[in-house]
Amino acid sequence: MKVQQFEDKFLAHYSYAILSECESKVALIDPGRNPEQYYEFAKQHGAKIIAVIETHSHADFVSSHLEIAQTTGAAIYGSAKIGAAYNLTPFDDGQELILGKIVLKAINTPGHSDDSISVLLIHDSQPKYLFSGDTLFIGDCGRPDLRESGGNMDAQREKLAAKMYHSLREKLMTLPDDVILYPAHGSGTLCGKALSDANSSTMGEQKAQNWSLQPMSEQAFVRELTTDQPFIPAYFPFDVELNKKGALPFQDSVSKVKRLSSMSDQSSLDQHIWIVDSRPQKDFKQGHLAKSINIMDGTKFETWLGSMIDPNDQFYLVAADTVTLEKLIARAASIGYETNIKEAFVADDGPETMPVLDINDFSEHQQNYTIVDIRNPTEVESNKIFADSITIPLAELEDRVGEIPLDKPIAVHCAGGYRSAIGSSLIASLIGGAKLVYDISEHIKEFDKQPAEH
Repeated sequence: MKVQQFEDKFLAHYSYAILSECESKVALIDPGRNPEQYYEFAKQHGAKIIAVIETHSHADFVSSHLEIAQTTGAAIYGSAKIGAAYNLTPFDDGQELILGKIVLKAINTPGHSDDSISVLLIHDSQPKYLFSGDTLFIGDCGRPDLRESGGNMDAQREKLAAKMYHSLREKLMTLPDDVILYPAHGSGTLCGKALSDANSSTMGEQKAQNWSLQPMSEQAFVRELTTDQPFIPAYFPFDVELNKKGALPFQDSVSKVKRLSSMSDQSSLDQHIWIVDSRPQKDFKQGHLAKSINIMDGTKFETWLGSMIDPNDQFYLVAADTVTLEKLIARAASIGYETNIKEAFVADDGPETMPVLDINDFSEHQQNYTIVDIRNPTEVESNKIFADSITIPLAELEDRVGEIPLDKPIAVHCAGGYRSAIGSSLIASLIGGAKLVYDISEHIKEFDKQPAEH
């Protein structure tokens, strides 16, 4: 038996391949959008992929379950509650998938979502591994509010949180302490709020250290779990539905994105569509195309692309070179956004510029600026950096830009400089030169005495 963990650092996502060496068969759990690494694993071991298990219909990334099934003939397993449009083999409480001496047992663990399952691996009649999906993380448990699109959201969250309380205590805490825990996400995901940097643990460690497994009333648990959770990016409900249908084959879909060799004439672009410019902020400020927002090529590119661009909207994608452009098209595909790219091209300049902040003048005359804090509410509540700043979270900025007074130059900040590049470029584009817009950028560290969260 062999268990292989695969990591997508950008989405803090873990997927798994389970190999039965005696039968040369592989089962996959929660595969990412590009299936090539799983095919390579099977090839290296002379094995056949015979099953893909989805622990739930994911919100934060697009799975390749349907493509793998169509390519290899593997069956797709998951809870009947997924409501899949593809051919699903129900995998709920007590149902088992057997690969040689390996038994994979389904455990219904609603809480993150109603369709959530965990998968217990039993080898030689002993429970060895728990693949917990988005139910139990290392140091945390799954948030219960990723997919609502209507109704009483608070009531839905509390109902799911109560289910999580019972799933953890009645289904998972009963497992032996030496069972190894393999979650679907690590630190950096928006699927929880207090995850560890570790990529595996044991049930014993989590029973001792994880807040969500400590003795407490259901009411106290629900209150804690539903308080101060991260925001929900716009693309999350979209990905849930896309995963229920099954995405297009990765390589085929990515190859259909229209690439331009360069952009010499902006008049050919649709002026109503956002241009996502991924270049470094210094280059962006020195010259960019109109209607551009500066979502830099960084570790959170997918998260902010899917937060700033509505999943129903098209956009142009700009990069500094062709290698970066191809990488970012693939990364956009990991959240299902490759079909939203109207055109992708390389650019190194443009007619629009943004001024560079004179940090000495700002430091001495803060009252001469309208300061906009685009961090999340929990960040501001725990550490307000400028007493007179206006707070508008970045994900809400486009809808609320009218709240920003235009009587002074505008200075935008986050906690480290990545988000403020997005926010300042967005405001500058939306107000159309009515006032100068500055990005405080990394200079915020000179004013903030607490560690930064980018």
